[in-house]
Amino acid sequence: MENDLKPMSSARDYKEKLHKPLSGFIGLAIIIVVMVCGIGTCATGAVLAGVIPVFPVIMVLGFILFVIGIFLISGLSVVSPNDAVVYLLFGKYLYTVAEEGFFLVNPFAKKLRLSLKAITLNNEKQKVNDERGNPIEIGVVVIWRITDTVKALFNVDNYYQFITTQCDSAIRNVARLYPYDVEEGKEEKSLRGSSSEISEQLMNDLQSRVDMAGIEILDARISHLAYAPEIAAAMLQRQQAEAIVQARQKIVDGAVGMVDMALKKLGEGNVVELDEERKAQMVSNLLVVLCGNKDAQPVVNSTM
Repeated sequence: MENDLKPMSSARDYKEKLHKPLSGFIGLAIIIVVMVCGIGTCATGAVLAGVIPVFPVIMVLGFILFVIGIFLISGLSVVSPNDAVVYLLFGKYLYTVAEEGFFLVNPFAKKLRLSLKAITLNNEKQKVNDERGNPIEIGVVVIWRITDTVKALFNVDNYYQFITTQCDSAIRNVARLYPYDVEEGKEEKSLRGSSSEISEQLMNDLQSRVDMAGIEILDARISHLAYAPEIAAAMLQRQQAEAIVQARQKIVDGAVGMVDMALKKLGEGNVVELDEERKAQMVSNLLVVLCGNKDAQPVVNSTM
């Protein structure tokens, strides 16, 4: 049995057509001439009413000219700097005017205005998982602008809602590729320590998603980054423990170096001769003094 269903036709791919209409000042002059001619024709018909029997036809012609002049006024349009106006004629795309100025366009055309200025999207923070599965809160700021008015209007239903949704998706996609943070000394990239690389990755990912809407991503950066509240306290304790361990390692390295230097100085100057037991005791005392959290309390040996 043959399938009676026809395949769905693909969406029509419109190309942006930039157009510069007639100057509005020239159009305004034409409108004034048409309206003056219409008023003059009506007045002439009224004056000749008693002489020429066809004066009603002349008056109707003058009235039509006057109405046409009034109708043409609706075709006057102003385009502001960094704005664009898309014109539709009876439901079909006509052209786009992206040049600032005063113009006369088709009075029957429908006008759709768009801003070509750079727009800042402050995406609300959302909870995602990083590479290690830790829940984090992250928010980004995206700067974007429209570069193709036709794609922005006809390829998506709402281009602002579209980029907002795609931004949420791009954040989740990028965040799961990197950990929140890495230990000091490692060259692994992280969300907290590799802001430039993460920003570039986020821009490329987001740009590939919004190309179909005629949008250009100018910048995308993380504006908020923190552990989720349910693990924030535990992660803070882990960070504090790592910091204490790293600090202790530096203290011990420094203390060992100082002890070694002290023993060498004592030996070189023949200040005192120490046997192995005395050296071990001296090393122990020096390490206690140098590595201790509290000030050392000297003990004076008063045994006679």
